Amino acid sequence: MTAESTFKLTYATMFNPPEELHTRFEQALAQVKARLGHEYGMIIDGKEVFAEKKFEDRNPANTDVVLGIFQQGTAEDARAALAAARRAFPAWSRMKWQDRVALIRKAADLIDQRIYEIAAVVSLEVGKNRMEALGDVAETADLFRYACDRMEANNGFVVEMGRDPLVGFEARNFSVLRPYGVWLVISPFNFPCALTGGPAAAALVTGNTVVMKPASDTPWSVRLIAECLRDAGLPDGVINYVTGPGSTLGQALIDSPEVDGITFTGSYDVGMHIYRSFAQGRWPRPTILEMGGKNPAIVSRHANLEDAAAGIVRSAFGLQGQKCSACSRIYIEAPVYDQLVSRLIELTNKLSIGDPTERKNFLGPVINRKSYADYQAFCEELSQAGTILTGGKVLTEGEYAKGYFCTPTLVANVPLDHRLWKYEMFLPISTIARVESLEEAMRLANDVDYGLTAGFYGTEEEAQWFFEHIEAGVVYANRPQGATTGAWPGFQPFGGWKGSGSTGKNAGGVHYLQLYMHEQSRTLIRRL
Repeated sequence: MTAESTFKLTYATMFNPPEELHTRFEQALAQVKARLGHEYGMIIDGKEVFAEKKFEDRNPANTDVVLGIFQQGTAEDARAALAAARRAFPAWSRMKWQDRVALIRKAADLIDQRIYEIAAVVSLEVGKNRMEALGDVAETADLFRYACDRMEANNGFVVEMGRDPLVGFEARNFSVLRPYGVWLVISPFNFPCALTGGPAAAALVTGNTVVMKPASDTPWSVRLIAECLRDAGLPDGVINYVTGPGSTLGQALIDSPEVDGITFTGSYDVGMHIYRSFAQGRWPRPTILEMGGKNPAIVSRHANLEDAAAGIVRSAFGLQGQKCSACSRIYIEAPVYDQLVSRLIELTNKLSIGDPTERKNFLGPVINRKSYADYQAFCEELSQAGTILTGGKVLTEGEYAKGYFCTPTLVANVPLDHRLWKYEMFLPISTIARVESLEEAMRLANDVDYGLTAGFYGTEEEAQWFFEHIEAGVVYANRPQGATTGAWPGFQPFGGWKGSGSTGKNAGGVHYLQLYMHEQSRTLIRRL
């Protein structure tokens, strides 16, 4: 038995992997690099589809490198994909749910078999370090399996209800959850595998057919997940993959009456636009939105400061802060403020930044030119409002010259009424405040439109108080593995409150699959 086979990779365990993971990642990376620059089609009705216009997918660590050529799909491609999904729906939805489960499990097995290849692509395309990239892919396989587990645990969501007390008749009543139809999955760049694959698996296992549209920055990673579903033997049209601009292809998908439900992960502004656009249809349709966060960590005077420092730095700067769950606000009780801030600076300054495929590097580049420019603008604004303790600069020399490299940044003394305490920057920038009490910290933590994740460090009694008062969907206490990040399917259901989410039910949890189905009450009467 190898060390790898006994190691369970999650975001909590990824900091101490067996050596075999590194060896196999490097082998896969060499193979992936050997085929850079190829052209990839869309997958519609089981066929490769090519568009007249193309776009280049470039490496954010070195923008001279073209990773692949992808299709700039049109509104006509959107219609074709939706039509294919509609044609495939009757047979797929009426397939025995056990058979759908078997196919989704087979796709999960294919993801496992291809994990190193897919992770190498994720690292090149997104800028994730190798362990974060492997985690993204491993999480996708686990999301597939967890969806299957929940389908099995609920026996396909068929429940016999009470029998009417009718004289001379037998009445049998059932509650049955049935799929809606054609489901649209629009995914973000930061977790291209898990945040495409997770919703797609939930939709598919419950009997919906799917059209998936990735972010324009990450078409290759999502293509590889679509290939695993295709190669597992899903019938043509059950899964469709289209690429192109959100403003044209994406909007055509959202506006179509052929879409019966939608899952979107991304910014609040885009999510609310989709929510309002989708509401213009002939009737209400399910809209599952995950729209980011402005996630606080609160540190008590009684906290283990080493655990707090490790958890905060990992959550603030993993994936360059480009996580909806990133720790972007830090509230520290005054008696331990100076000591903890000193330790946060020390740990942040030890983080290595560079090519994310290299083992030594924790931070890679930010995703694109816009994020790079936003980082510089935010740092300039924060330097005028407060004190940049470390970071605040872009790296432009030598190996950094052709990429979007931004230093991890901690900022103090920013007035608490400054707009950037409440605005999601989605970059490696965190603001720090000294507070006089936990009550003050809680008031500030909750005073935002978001409510995704939150972290706490202190006594267990204080942690229970924190859980009861914090307004967020995913909360952690005393966790050095990540103050506000690191949810895993089957362990920490992931979803947000307030402006962070639309359903109140979290992905990777016990209530998620039901979002992809509507209830039918069935009554059958038999004369005795």
